[in-house]
Amino acid sequence: MPYIYSVMKWFKDLYNWMLSWGDSRWGGTALFCFAFAEASFFPIPPDVLLIALCLGALAKSFRYATICLAGSVLGALAGYAIGFFLWQDTAGEPTGLANFFFDHVFTREGFANVEALYQEYDFWIVFTAGFTPLPFKLFTISGGVFEINLLMFVVASVVSRGLRFFLIAWLIWRYGAPIKGFIDKYFNILAILFTVLLIGSFYLVYKFL
Repeated sequence: MPYIYSVMKWFKDLYNWMLSWGDSRWGGTALFCFAFAEASFFPIPPDVLLIALCLGALAKSFRYATICLAGSVLGALAGYAIGFFLWQDTAGEPTGLANFFFDHVFTREGFANVEALYQEYDFWIVFTAGFTPLPFKLFTISGGVFEINLLMFVVASVVSRGLRFFLIAWLIWRYGAPIKGFIDKYFNILAILFTVLLIGSFYLVYKFL
């Protein structure tokens, strides 16, 4: 239990630090960077900052969604490159990066299951990971490892991430004031639920894949 509490505290502190960029004049740049990083290694989705920025400037909601989409797709390509270029050495053996991943994030058996999913569903795997709370980075990196079709990978990333970010932007643009009041009133509960869902999504992927 102490370990779980410490992990949740770390996520909450990271969440609050990320959210603080919503009041900065560099908010758009930070959004791009977080979206890029989340698609390849950062644990918290960029939606957190996207929502804060859209609430602060409703007229710029779709601009922020575009920035978020651009950063996320480029980050997905970076994750793909990590898997494609840095996963195996010249002899075909896992590198230190891959071994760290297997030791702390994903089992080798689970990774093999992801490969089978790619072979059967390709586009829909990337789309589902991009649109849902599943950790997108696991699928961008594994996409490079298994050398899935790059054009299909990019299209699936653009479609899924675009739908997700522009849906958020539209909801805030359309219902900005009520949603802001709801977030202000229930922020602490939402933060806790967000943290639980985030950790839970990583656990489910690790457990069942």
